[in-house]
Amino acid sequence: MKTYPVKIKVNGKWKEAAVTARDTLLDVLRKKWLAYEVKNGCSEGDCGACTVNLNGKTVNACLVLALQANGKEVTTLKGIGTEQNPHPIQKAFVEKGGIQCGFCSPGMIMSSKALLDKNPVASRSEIREGLSGNLCRCTGYHKIVDAVEHVAKNNQS
Repeated sequence: MKTYPVKIKVNGKWKEAAVTARDTLLDVLRKKWLAYEVKNGCSEGDCGACTVNLNGKTVNACLVLALQANGKEVTTLKGIGTEQNPHPIQKAFVEKGGIQCGFCSPGMIMSSKALLDKNPVASRSEIREGLSGNLCRCTGYHKIVDAVEHVAKNNQS
């Protein structure tokens, strides 16, 4: 099968790979660059587990072809905070119990960050709407919404 070169800036570092025309951004992130924080939940764009930021826009990596991301910048969960210095949303998810099994957490956190970047003082209903593309089978969403609301309330101070 024919391959094409792609060069994508991932979490601030340029990476290169040879991809086929049908490889998704999710495939390349996980299989070629070992970005396991980007989860493969459904491969259909329904669950949000593979949510990343692509050139300033939140996308499901399973729905973006790797060739479409060529020359662009991708931010994953690892690009917004570190273990030593977590992003406020990451910290709130842990403190408020928004993480249970952790599978949906990367996508939830990336969607939450995108929401609060656009609307730093989002209301509870705006948070629910902003996270509507992300599924979680463990938490019942209350603790996730609590975590995002906590960050939004701290933004008001």
